[in-house]
Amino acid sequence: MAATPSAPSPIFDVEVQTAPPADLLRQIVDWAEQRAHKRVSYVNAHVINQSFDLPELRHSLLSSDLVYCDGYGVRLAAKAIGLQVPHRMTGADWIWGVASLCEAKGRSIYLLGSEPGAAAEAAEALRRWYPRLQVTGTHHGFFDDDSAHEERVIEHIAQQKPDILLVGMGTPRQEVFVERNFDRLDAGVVWTIGALFDYVSGRTPRAPHWLADRGMEWVFRLVIEPRRMWRRYLVGNPQFLKRVLEARREKRP
Repeated sequence: MAATPSAPSPIFDVEVQTAPPADLLRQIVDWAEQRAHKRVSYVNAHVINQSFDLPELRHSLLSSDLVYCDGYGVRLAAKAIGLQVPHRMTGADWIWGVASLCEAKGRSIYLLGSEPGAAAEAAEALRRWYPRLQVTGTHHGFFDDDSAHEERVIEHIAQQKPDILLVGMGTPRQEVFVERNFDRLDAGVVWTIGALFDYVSGRTPRAPHWLADRGMEWVFRLVIEPRRMWRRYLVGNPQFLKRVLEARREKRP
């Protein structure tokens, strides 16, 4: 795990960085400048839950060079277990800082994932604010694993050689895609980012700040996407809480 100004918290064995978001973003863009070929991932309660059942996902998280917190559940878990509490770094916020840094430093990005059109729309939104931002390519995430389509996508990334490749296919598919293809993804940083393109493009609304700032963004997502999200939150949240309480008991002397 790459060194950062603060020691990471081992939350369910995943080393989650605790440095301020600004420091982490600078580290990531520095890696991009160096063409260091690093992996960046995030965790929230849903990702942690899935990692217990999917060995390939867990291995991908453990193999990442930097893992950050994208969810209040992970912050609460760290506090309950007695670990240093990481900052929350959500994609819909940090993407603008990354775009600004990349524009200033002449670094390029490639957007891979979401439904057809979403990545291209997200790229347009970013360039409206940062017109000199280099977006070397976009592509949707709707292709089969180990298919000729996937091969063409990987070849296109290799041709474009982005400094940062953002992969937004949802967990666990995005992590598994990176796990299988990392050595062939020609980018300075390969960064899994979930549904970020849907937010940046405006296809999916964000929760009001007063709700998100209180760790209740999941309620908003459940209301607007009940069919897709009910199991994640109504089943997954209690499951995660149970794991946290068990870890807390195990740590007590």
